[in-house]
Amino acid sequence: MKFEISEATSPVGDDRAVAIAKLISQLSSAPPPTQAELEAVVQSEAAVLLIAEVSGTSDDASDQGATTLAGCLTLIMFRIPTGLRARIEDVVVDQPYRGLGLGRALNEAALERAKAAGARSVDLTSSPRREAANQLYAALGFEKRDTNVYRYSW
Repeated sequence: MKFEISEATSPVGDDRAVAIAKLISQLSSAPPPTQAELEAVVQSEAAVLLIAEVSGTSDDASDQGATTLAGCLTLIMFRIPTGLRARIEDVVVDQPYRGLGLGRALNEAALERAKAAGARSVDLTSSPRREAANQLYAALGFEKRDTNVYRYSW
């Protein structure tokens, strides 16, 4: 099996929208994004939607050229008076592909892009229940911050 990390581009096709919606449903109880919402993310100047596609997952010769969208991550970058801020959001790897390095590769690609853009740091949050993800973030060099996270909901 081989995999490639790339930036999702416009237009977001039906197949890609369905695959990303399937991934997001493994991450969150929020409604999965629509094709139009994904298109807005891909076209946003503040967001980079990175995807992990795997190939060579089948022994069937007819499927040898096929790829599967197996993971995604959103990198958000925006300028504020104190500098360029960067956040990683919605990191998810499809269950059958976890533990194969896709999550690491997605995060490393996001970190490289943020650094190249001039961000001095990258923030992310992760549920304590996501033990494997939290271990990955620590292994990548993310450090827990001594901060309060607040949320206002409607």
